[in-house]
Amino acid sequence: MPPKNLQPTIEPASRDDLEALAEMWVRLARDQRAYDSAVLPDANHDAMRDTLAAYRVADGLLVARLGGKIVGFVSVSIERGSLELDATRGLLSNIYVEPAVRDRGIGTALLEAAEDTLAEQGADIVLLEVMAGNDDARRFYRRRGYDEFRVTMSRPLENRDENDTHSKEDG
Repeated sequence: MPPKNLQPTIEPASRDDLEALAEMWVRLARDQRAYDSAVLPDANHDAMRDTLAAYRVADGLLVARLGGKIVGFVSVSIERGSLELDATRGLLSNIYVEPAVRDRGIGTALLEAAEDTLAEQGADIVLLEVMAGNDDARRFYRRRGYDEFRVTMSRPLENRDENDTHSKEDG
């Protein structure tokens, strides 16, 4: 583990970083399983390596290094859709810091670099998703000025009661 007084360097990811970042993403996805994420970490390793490569080509993949070692990353993009909007929205898709170096300002440095990158690319606002049960992540973003914008709701469809009056009366 790098010394605590070492400051992180945030820089664009290189092609040589992609495999390490895909492995880091797998650890991120494993962590998210504790909050009911449906994403299968290991099964998506190769697809995520390709996705991260696309972020890198679009200047949306940044790494945090301590003493030359990658200890975190963030991926961002500009939302591209078919609808006209009154603001250009930047999307923060992934942010991860290795557990051994958390609480040293690396996540904040990555977030600030992501915001700077998106602003340079023309974004007016940043959107990101957080698992509802991930209280630590939600606190992290709230302390940095993020507010809830949209709420996603879910319901399993198996074992539904045919006499479920809530869905029939509310519809």
